[in-house]
Amino acid sequence: MSWKKILELDRDWSYALRVAEKPGTRRTLAMIFAHSGDSWFWGAAMLVLWLVANPFWKQWAVYELFWISALAALVMALKFTIRRRRPEGEWGAIYRNTDPHSFPSGHAARAFLIAALAGLLGPSPLAIVLWIWAPLVSLARVAMGVHYVSDVLAGALVGVLVTVLVWPLSPQIFAVINTWLTGLLGLSLW
Repeated sequence: MSWKKILELDRDWSYALRVAEKPGTRRTLAMIFAHSGDSWFWGAAMLVLWLVANPFWKQWAVYELFWISALAALVMALKFTIRRRRPEGEWGAIYRNTDPHSFPSGHAARAFLIAALAGLLGPSPLAIVLWIWAPLVSLARVAMGVHYVSDVLAGALVGVLVTVLVWPLSPQIFAVINTWLTGLLGLSLW
C-alpha cells in the first residue's frame, strides 16, 4: 500500500468519525472529552492537588505535572518538525490558532501519559478510569475535527513511550529537584 493511499484512508476514517458539525448529544460529549485533556486544565488541577493533598497525592501531582510539561515540549518539537496541518474545520479555533499542526496529537499523548503514570503510581481504580478516559479524549479530538486518526494513534504511542522511558529515571530526577528546592527555598516536593 502506498503512502498516499494510507493518508487517504486516514483522512476518510477521520471524516467518518467527525461530529463537529452535527449538533446533538454525541457532539456535546465529544466536546467535553476533547477539552478534558487540555493542558491548562491538568496543570491547574495538579497544582491545586499539590496544595491541598497529603504526601501521596502531592507526589502523584508532581510526577504528573512534571512529565506533562516535559511531554508538551517534546510534542511541540515533533509538531513543528513534521508540520502536518490540522483537518479543515470551524471547531477548536484556539487550537487551530495557537498550534496549527496536528501530528502527533498533544491531547492524546498527554491523556495516555496521565493514564500510564497513574497505572504506575496508583491507586488502581483511578488508573482504570484514566485508561478508559484516555482513548475517549483521543477519539473526541478526531470527532471534533482537530486531528486525524493517525495523529491520535501517534500521540498515544508517544505518551506511553515517554512514560516507559522516564519512569526508571523519575526517583533520581525528583530526588535532585527536591534536594535543590529544600536547600534553596526550604520547600519539599511532597
